[in-house]
Amino acid sequence: MRANGITRNVFVLGLVSFFTDISSEMLYPIIPLFLTGTLRAPVPVIGLIEGAAEATASVLKALSGWWSDRSGARRSFVIAGYGLSALTRPMLALAAGWPLVLAARVADRFGKGLRGPPRDALIADSTPDPYRGRAFGFHRSMDQAGAIVGPLLALPLLALVQQNYRALFLIAFLPSAVSTALVLLVRERRQEPARAAFPLQTVRVHAAFRRFLIAIALFSIGNSSDAFVILRAQQLGLDTQRIVLLFAASNVTYVLSVYPAGRFSDRMERRKLFAAGLAVFAGVYAGLAAVPSAGWLWLLFPVYGFYMGLTDGVSRAMVVDFVAPQERAGALGLQAALAGACALPASVIAGQLWQRLGPPAPFLYGAVMATASLAYLLLFVRGRR
Repeated sequence: MRANGITRNVFVLGLVSFFTDISSEMLYPIIPLFLTGTLRAPVPVIGLIEGAAEATASVLKALSGWWSDRSGARRSFVIAGYGLSALTRPMLALAAGWPLVLAARVADRFGKGLRGPPRDALIADSTPDPYRGRAFGFHRSMDQAGAIVGPLLALPLLALVQQNYRALFLIAFLPSAVSTALVLLVRERRQEPARAAFPLQTVRVHAAFRRFLIAIALFSIGNSSDAFVILRAQQLGLDTQRIVLLFAASNVTYVLSVYPAGRFSDRMERRKLFAAGLAVFAGVYAGLAAVPSAGWLWLLFPVYGFYMGLTDGVSRAMVVDFVAPQERAGALGLQAALAGACALPASVIAGQLWQRLGPPAPFLYGAVMATASLAYLLLFVRGRR
């Protein structure tokens, strides 16, 4: 173990996520342009592709976590998930029409759903209990660092290949292949196979975990897509370049805060730190509803990244706290799947509120639901240190 409590496995898995996110985020803003510009796909097709991709990831997270617990294996799921995502980069380069892009995006998210919960369980398995929060914080900071580097690399690379999107897809295969190879360095200590039937059994047995999921659902049903945050910034008068800079600022705050938050959660009750993150979210969304001009966004967006830093790694550590070691992957997958499943109705509600009551309405709704989740968490969820 390293002096800061980060084990070899956690360090390697952090590098894996770093290189994978470089690859993914190089392409994420490019794929819509490739679809509409090169393949001449209609705009509704983009919604179909992204909706199908994210739904696939949500379902697979619950299934892969349960399967990992049932088999007692972790690493094989992680290798398969990252490997499958890597193979989708050449698929995009070969696409002559949008159906192959749909297949590639669904396969990519299939890989994400397959690897996510077993990987997080492997992080927990590889870390002594007193260092669990910092381990998840370190991993999330590496993941998000890759998300910052990826778009910054894409701009000069596109200029180098003279705006050839297919060439960029092939270049993006390289960091993705590196991440898959790095997984081979991970050492696995196989767990005792779990006998419980699907993660719903875990929910029934562990009351604290069940109550935590209720708090997650309350929050997630108000946490609509960041597309509405982008639309709000645009509605207040910002152009595309400034909006990109705002999100970059929030990502930097996230990276700088998520590891310290994880370390701090090892010394106090994690529930209170997670609750502080919900309070920050509620404040930011109330601010997005109330601000009269775009200048305020330069304050709100960095604070928005702070909310993510306080909650992302800490929530994973909380889930692990609540369940037995052989149930970790299933519980992590169920929590992620629940948040993903709530994202669709949250965005539908936000869209209706925007259209019927005006742009501030969805953000007031999100602030209210975050406050309700915060109250439920503090009143009914018993935290563990």
